[in-house]
Amino acid sequence: WLSEALKNNNSLTNVNLTRNKIDAEGCKWISEALKINNTLTTLDLKYNQLYSEGFKWLIEGLITNKTLTILDVSCNKIDLTVGEWLAETLKIGNSLKTLVISLNQISSKACKSLSEALKINRSLSTLNLSTNQIDAEGCR
Repeated sequence: WLSEALKNNNSLTNVNLTRNKIDAEGCKWISEALKINNTLTTLDLKYNQLYSEGFKWLIEGLITNKTLTILDVSCNKIDLTVGEWLAETLKIGNSLKTLVISLNQISSKACKSLSEALKINRSLSTLNLSTNQIDAEGCR
């Protein structure tokens, strides 16, 4: 229901869905809305059940979305498998200025892909990777 509303709404700019039970299927619906919506600037999905599969769906929506500037997906058990997907999205460039992906399971291996994308990306100004699994290798 929410996805359909977001597809058709022309005024809503912020959606906070913190601490719900949104999973990969819910992210698929949100992704479809992101492809169409042209007013949403902030999406807060922290403390849900996205996991990596759900985050991949969100990334798909971000590829075409041109208005979302802030995305918070903290505390969703997102792991290193999304590193390359996210990196490719950041390379393409979009409107995202702030990405908060803290309290997940992002590893140093994922940082390699992200670092390549950050060399190219010109829109992102804030990246929060706090409280993940990044060690000295990821800081190279």
